[in-house]
Amino acid sequence: MGSIPYIFIILLFHLQKSKSQTIQSAHLLDLMIRDYTIRNFNIHFKTGTIQKIHLPSNFSSIDIDTAKFRCGSLRRYGARIGEFHFGPGLTVEPCVERVILVRQNLGFNWSSSIYSTGYNLTGYNYQLVSPVLGLLAYNSNPDGVSPNPYEVNVMGTEQNPILIDFLSGKASGNPRMKNSSFLCACFTSNGNITFREQVSAYVCLGTRQGHYALVIRAHDSGVGVVTQPSSPPVNDGRSGRLSRWKVAVGSVIGSVIGALLLGLLVVAMLVKGKKKAMREEMERRAYEEEALQVSMVGHVRANPNASRTRTVPRFDND
Repeated sequence: MGSIPYIFIILLFHLQKSKSQTIQSAHLLDLMIRDYTIRNFNIHFKTGTIQKIHLPSNFSSIDIDTAKFRCGSLRRYGARIGEFHFGPGLTVEPCVERVILVRQNLGFNWSSSIYSTGYNLTGYNYQLVSPVLGLLAYNSNPDGVSPNPYEVNVMGTEQNPILIDFLSGKASGNPRMKNSSFLCACFTSNGNITFREQVSAYVCLGTRQGHYALVIRAHDSGVGVVTQPSSPPVNDGRSGRLSRWKVAVGSVIGSVIGALLLGLLVVAMLVKGKKKAMREEMERRAYEEEALQVSMVGHVRANPNASRTRTVPRFDND
């Protein structure tokens, strides 16, 4: 592999002026760690045995562990490397015969310069309370490391996730880690940050390899509130409160409209009933004023002036 030229290291410090350059800077750091890991990987270590990789003095604050696994065993039994815990049921794509897992602990200096500053974490009104932990996977040959390594996707699910325990290893011991209301931040390769709740105190859930950290709101840690970006890709709760407010106003307006419609319906029924009663009263009076003086017995007409004509008797004359 050869040693990494110093121009490579200089680029890491200067490629942090824009979002695209920040992504490139983080990617270059991952490539440098990968190359040093493969170059110093001891092929005589047994499968699943954790190895410590020592980086050059310029990167001495970065802590690296690595281990090689069989793809099938990794899928069936899971694994643990540093702060990362894999359960059974992982998906490895492509499932090469052997996989090298590289665990990173970038420390606060590199975490702040590349991920906190470069990804504009303060623009979302958050700050780091733990180092950024990274986990990347690469292909490997059965008899050693591959001369042409490429990244392998290790993916979990919500039912079989990747757990990141920030109290394990060197991620602990941070004097600022005294609040259980932290959020888990995942730094994606396209430059975005996703946030989610902890599954338990200082434990985050992930569904694939990548870089994770614990964060806290700036005002919760005594830092002044920073103006939010115009379109942050994270739901900080304000939109939820605004939606609940809209639902409440809509419910009140709907209730008022419903009450008005119900009132109009009742008034219409009363008016209709009153008109019907008046009509029946007018008909009753009209029947009583007829020439034959027809009387009403309930709703039945009765004629009290029946004809008095009777048959004239006829006598036989013998």
